[in-house]
Parts: sequence; structure tokens; C-alpha cells
Amino acid sequence: MPERRLKWKSKQIREQIEVIEGKKSPSLLLKNARFLHAKLKQWVNGHIWIYQDRIVYVGNELPSNLESTEVVDCQSYVLVPGYIEPHAHPFQLYNPQSLARYASQTGTTTLINDNLMLFLLSGKKKAFSLLEELKQLPVSMYWWCRFDPQTVLQEEDQVFNHHDIKSWLEHDLVLQGGELTGWPRLLAGDDLMLLWLQEAKRLRKRIEGHFPGASETTLAKMMLFGADADHEAMTGEDVWKRLMQGYTVSLRYSSIRPDLPKLLEEMKKYPIEDYSSIMFTTDGSTPIFYEQGLLDKMIAIAIEHGVDPMDAYLMASYNVARYYGIDHWYGMIATGRIAHINFLESEELPTPVHVLAKGHWVKRNGAPCGEWPDLEWQNIGLKELSLDWELSYDDLHFSMPFGIEMVNSVITKPYSISLDATGDELSMEHDESFLMLVDRHGKWHVNTLVKGFATSVSGFVSSYSNSGDLIILGKRKEDMLLAFNRMKEMGGGIVLAEHGKIVHEISLPLGGVMSDQRMEEVIQQTKQLVKLLKERGYQHEDPIYNLLFFSSTHLPYIRVTPMGMYDVMKKTVLFPSIMR
Repeated sequence: MPERRLKWKSKQIREQIEVIEGKKSPSLLLKNARFLHAKLKQWVNGHIWIYQDRIVYVGNELPSNLESTEVVDCQSYVLVPGYIEPHAHPFQLYNPQSLARYASQTGTTTLINDNLMLFLLSGKKKAFSLLEELKQLPVSMYWWCRFDPQTVLQEEDQVFNHHDIKSWLEHDLVLQGGELTGWPRLLAGDDLMLLWLQEAKRLRKRIEGHFPGASETTLAKMMLFGADADHEAMTGEDVWKRLMQGYTVSLRYSSIRPDLPKLLEEMKKYPIEDYSSIMFTTDGSTPIFYEQGLLDKMIAIAIEHGVDPMDAYLMASYNVARYYGIDHWYGMIATGRIAHINFLESEELPTPVHVLAKGHWVKRNGAPCGEWPDLEWQNIGLKELSLDWELSYDDLHFSMPFGIEMVNSVITKPYSISLDATGDELSMEHDESFLMLVDRHGKWHVNTLVKGFATSVSGFVSSYSNSGDLIILGKRKEDMLLAFNRMKEMGGGIVLAEHGKIVHEISLPLGGVMSDQRMEEVIQQTKQLVKLLKERGYQHEDPIYNLLFFSSTHLPYIRVTPMGMYDVMKKTVLFPSIMR
């Protein structure tokens, strides 16, 4: 069982039994409910008794003791289990709490989260303290354990060491290892990573793959290594190939890969009649994308493309819970389960009117409600970025013979630099800009040019990046320094500067990576940033993901990393980072 600690103490279970016996009253009675029963795979009618956070009975009986019971007549609604996001990246400017709070309003009441930024920004003890703090939220939060950093780090073996990996895997709230962005290392003979996969299997935890474009033989090899699921299917054929090899498949609809409509149409070419090994994921989308919803949006798309509503709801709830071995607590409306329940106006409208999470209202009559505890972020290691060093003109030398060309939002390739980059600014007539990756401790930097980002961005700085280091980009060195100094003054953030003035900023005081504001505010701030960048010739879909992907070595072909300019295909450092 993934989580070994008991959810309810003996005294609590005795009280739950007393509710059945009429000695205590339920906290909440949902009368005359029509609800989705995942075990039966039927819409059934009955009454649902809830005591505190647990469903203690479903069926035709009504409680004899209603002394302290809130009674809700559900004849006007259809009830479904709370949705489960199996693949969240809760650090995309928003933070785990703000994402969870926002997600709950569209019915997603359980999230299974990436731990990468906690690995990079916080020691194990403080990270585990955060996991415990987040248990106090109305929603349920679980985690993965990364085996690789998704970039090339200096002293990577000290950050991703065996002792810490083992401790994460053994944690009660960690349900899986992965995602395996570093899977080519397995194929190349990395026995330490294989040991971690075997340890996850020994602990009966899942392994999440990351296999874009993988052939059938590669998928077979990764299954033999221990992979259980993959979210990188980009075509209907990819879905079919993964199902054939025995994978559970997450269909993706995200800001960088809004594939779901295409996948559903292409899947019709294959004899896929059973959806029980298929899930949904929004794959850690950036803030603006979530303005349209989360899993509720995916369910709606599935129904629009001919998926039976029952299958669509199960793909967003029970299928996920069963896959992770937590279906005794989540994914269905049945006795013994945690009371995560969405109230819908109809089967075809998956955005809930009311939401119960752990037996308490978090949304009522379309509006947020309930208490959300404040987290002491500084006490758990996520405090403002404090830089005790200065960036100067002496650091802004760009003499690299080649730079990085953005083919699209994801792919970057090398290109030969032909223009003179020795001056203080570049022309606004082309799409080449200065680009730096700078160690957050000020020890090293990598300087090059980037082609294809924008034509007239003067100074753009971000402490949000894939490695936790600083990205500095622009046409004018003076504005790049101005943006850097403002970011430093803020204690972390994203800053756009132009002609000696700050044009826009997003404060990221939590480790320099996350905002402490609610998601709604972060969405508006990010929308304004994208608008301003597009006005200055930004050419792609999602600049927030671009900031991640500059260093992401799980993508081809060339990346700027803490080690230097890195050739992903050859796995070599082309030019090392320079010590300051």
C-alpha cells in the first residue's frame, strides 16, 4: 500500500461505526442523490452519509440520528467523485497551495505532484515539512520522486544522491518514481538509476515515464526496466503502442501540448474499447492555460468527441486512484472513501456547482468557501532570493561562435553567429538577443545569443528556470542590468525593462520560483507579460515554458545549462560555463 500510515485512528473509526448505529449523527447527509458508482460502473440512486472527512454509508437507508447533521437534497444534481490530477508540476509561477485552491474550484480535489523544485531549492528535512504542512489543506496532495534534474547540473550526484532518493521513495505521501526524463541513461547502462527503479518497485510504487517519440522496442525496454505509465503520447498511434505494451496512458491537454482533441479523434482508428487504463493530465500547464479549467475542461472535450460521460469521469477519477493503489480512499463515492464529491448540473457539464473536499465545502453555489490555512513558507526553506553579489558590464561579454536558435517553443538548435555582438546593444531589426544563464550564487555564467525569441525585448530577467538559476535576455545591456537589479531587489521574480524603465514585473518570493499570490492574480500578471512580449516581437506560445526549456536536456538539440552549452544528442559540453 503506497501510504502506510493510518488515516483514521481507532477512536475515529469507532465514532464512524457509531454513526451507522445511530449513536452519533452524520456531519452531512446527501439525500436523494444520483451518483456515479465506479465499482459498478453505473449511475445509481441513494443516500450518502458523511462523518467529518469520510463517507460512512451509501445506499437506501436514512440515518435515525440527525441531531447535528447538515442535510442537502441532491435531486437537482448529478454527483461524481472529485477529480484527480495524476501529473502536476505545482511550481509554474504558482505554488502548491495556490494551485490546489484554484483546482478545487473546478472539481480537482487530489493532485499528484512533481518534487523537482523541492529537490533543488530545499533540503530534504524542510521539503518533508512542507509535505506535512500541505496535508492540512482541504484537498489531498501526493508526490513523485524525481531520479534526475531534467538538466545537467554541476555536482549532480550530490543533489540526486542515493540516500535522499531512498528517503523520498519511502515517504508515505510519495506514490511514484519519475518522471523519467533521464531514461536514455538507463539504456546507456546507468545502474544507479536502475537501482532506484527497483527500490520503487520493492516499495510497490509506480514509475512514470517520459518517452516522446519512443519506438515500440524502446517502450518495451522501458517496461522491462519498470515503467508503468507514460504521458507523452502525441498521436493516436502513440496511445495504441503504449496500451499494447501494457502501459497506463495519460492523455495530455496542456499549454505546450494541447493534444487531447487530436488524440481522441485519432484513437478512433484503433480498436480501443476499454478506457480503464487511460487517464487525463494537464501536465503542469502555465497559469494562463488554467483560466479555462483543469480536468473539468478535459472531461468536456472528451464528451464532445464522443466518449461516454461515464468513461470520461472515470478517466479523471477512479482510473487514477486504481492505478496508484489508493482507490480504497479516492476515486469513487462509496463507503470508506474520503468525501471528495463534485455536484454537477448534468452529466454533460463537468464543472461543478458545489464541491466537497474531505467532507467540507470548498465551493458552494458557484463561489469559493471554506478555510484554507496559511503556510509559513520561510520556515520550510522557501524564502526570498537573497543575492550577495553584483552583476556588472564585465559579465556581459558575448563572444561565443554559435548561439541557440528557437525552432519552436520546444526545440532549440545551434546556429552560427555572424553579427557583431561586442557592443552594448543589438539591432531591433532582427530576432537575435543576448542570453545568459547565471548561477544564483554568482559563481559562474554562460553567455551566448538566442535567435527566434523576440525582436525588440530590451531587458528580460527571470529567477524562474529549470535549474533554479537566473536567465538574463535582451537587446540592450543597460536594460538587462536594470531588470536584473530589480529582480534582485524584489527577492526573485520576472522583470521586463525598456529604455531605463521597468515595464512589468512578477514577484516570485518563494525561492525565486513561485508567487505567494492566488492563482487568479498570477494568471492576470502572466497574461500582461505575454501581451507585452508579443508586442515586442515574441514569436511563440508560452514564454514561461521557454524559460524552463532553455536548460532542459530531455529535449533536443542544444541547451544552455549550469555545465555550459550542452549538446543533448551527443551528451557533451560544447563550451563550459565560465567562473566569475
